[in-house]
Amino acid sequence: MKRRTCSFFTDSSAHLSIAVVAALVFVPAFVSANVPMPGDVTAAPNEASLEIISPANGDTVTSPVTVKFGLAGMGVAPAGIEAKNTGHHHLIIDSPLPNVQFAIPKDTKHRHFGGGQTQVTLELEPGTHTLQLLLGDYRHIPHEPAVVSEKITITVK
Repeated sequence: MKRRTCSFFTDSSAHLSIAVVAALVFVPAFVSANVPMPGDVTAAPNEASLEIISPANGDTVTSPVTVKFGLAGMGVAPAGIEAKNTGHHHLIIDSPLPNVQFAIPKDTKHRHFGGGQTQVTLELEPGTHTLQLLLGDYRHIPHEPAVVSEKITITVK
């Protein structure tokens, strides 16, 4: 007489179960490694403010466009320099504000000024563009509360 055994896992379900367990263990660890912990967020004074000095909202300009940054209630320090109540500028171009719980992306729509620059001259295509500033700490992570300018719209001839 052949003895029958009952197994909960078939070969394919065992592989699937291992994959699910691995995802439950490793994915939260990966995600939490990219999000600062509450005590790891750099504080900003509530009165800190950031603005685009020029161009003004609604301006029509020609390319290249010089964008001047304004910061009050905090100081500017290069990326990598950890100093209280300081940060460096990031210019968001034609894009929504990124998730402020993560390091600010670095690409053509998210320009970093880690050297402590307070203005930039940009080549922009003719048309309508939006610009917004976001202050990052020494690690390119927004402060708490986030120090962000109003989004402005300009038209390039």
